[in-house]
Amino acid sequence: QVQLVESGGGLVQAGGSLRLSCAASGLTVGIYDMGWYRQAPGKEREFVARILRIGASTRYADSVKGRFTISRDNAKNAVYLQMNSLKPEDTAIYYCNAPNQVLGQNYWGQGTQVTVSS
Repeated sequence: QVQLVESGGGLVQAGGSLRLSCAASGLTVGIYDMGWYRQAPGKEREFVARILRIGASTRYADSVKGRFTISRDNAKNAVYLQMNSLKPEDTAIYYCNAPNQVLGQNYWGQGTQVTVSS
């Protein structure tokens, strides 16, 4: 059974930093294109960042480029999102994602709340 468990969210002032963690079980993060998404109140879930299984290449939404960094620790079977220079518009629930391209389905965590005050 696949489980993705996010942690590390919280309340931070604008300009501050947070580090989100996604602990995986039932799958190996090193063979998935692991990603982070977020959903703000009243908005649709949107892509934030992804780290590819091949070469650990990374992809970012334009809104977070230069501020967020996604990384992976294969030994801990975990994925991280370092968020710096946070803005109030980064306030959202952040979700860890693992797309199963073979089965055509996505695995999601339960989410962790990030709130950035101005």
